[in-house]
Amino acid sequence: MTDLARPSTQKAARGNDLALEVHESLLRRGATLAVAESVTGGGLGAALTRVPGVSATFRGGVIAYATELKTSLLGVDPALLARVGAVDPEVARRMARGVRDGLGATYGLATTGVAGPDSQDGHPPGEVHLALAGPGGVVFISLALVGDREQVRAEAVRRALAFARDHLAAPPTPATPGRGGKPSV
Repeated sequence: MTDLARPSTQKAARGNDLALEVHESLLRRGATLAVAESVTGGGLGAALTRVPGVSATFRGGVIAYATELKTSLLGVDPALLARVGAVDPEVARRMARGVRDGLGATYGLATTGVAGPDSQDGHPPGEVHLALAGPGGVVFISLALVGDREQVRAEAVRRALAFARDHLAAPPTPATPGRGGKPSV
């Protein structure tokens, strides 16, 4: 193995570890997860399905790469998309809710953003928004990632898994103010 191959292999292993941790947290909660992906283009679902036994916790996913699919498949308000575009924290929040409801999962995890190399509707490459919808509400995070297209997509998958893991590792709580004044999951 060359030194150039080693970092991506190490990142892939970390991603698999994160997916396993998400799965284990869901098992402990007796919960399930569905994903809505745009910028990650199926990478999040692929990472999760590498985990043996994940069918006990992973319901499935929707790759809504085209903007209109965010409305038709995930229920994102077309007026919101017309006003802010597809790359926005509120769009990620609605995608997470939509996939949770549509696939009958306890939690919905969503990714939207710009992988690059070009900007999209005034948003720079590396701008990514993640959201996790659960019984207690929706939490979200906005990221500014650095790298080429594949690096941004891979890092968005890794960060989405870490985001879900961190929120699922905490004991479930009733809806209380959380990140950005939004209810915690």
